[in-house]
Amino acid sequence: MRVSFSRVKEGLAIEIIQIVGVALISTFLALIVKEQKPNFAFLLIVFVGCTIFLFLIDQIYAIIHMLEVIAVNAKVNIIYVETILKIIGIAYIAEFAAQITKDAGQGAIASKIELAGKILILAMAIPILSVLIETIIQLIPN
Repeated sequence: MRVSFSRVKEGLAIEIIQIVGVALISTFLALIVKEQKPNFAFLLIVFVGCTIFLFLIDQIYAIIHMLEVIAVNAKVNIIYVETILKIIGIAYIAEFAAQITKDAGQGAIASKIELAGKILILAMAIPILSVLIETIIQLIPN
């Protein structure tokens, strides 16, 4: 098992080097292009951000699969795991969109995206919170 874990770690180290390399090159390119064509520079940054996100899809899938296996082995209701994964997804997507919006100079809209993400997270967490409260109440002796 240690061999496979070390290979995975090496693969992740190479991936982060690739991501950072693409990001740095894109940043320098955007800085150069921004003086002449600011709209094109912004589109370049958005494209690179989306590309980096798509590059990570395999890792995201592996994490989700691992969490599902752990939940099944721990006999946890899969609905709760799915809800938590959706909450995490909302947080990442809202953060990503807010950062892109801030890069476009629209801080007010970015803050609204963050607020919407927080409200959606709270709405999705209510069923889990209610089950948690019910479980705690059952544990308290009368």
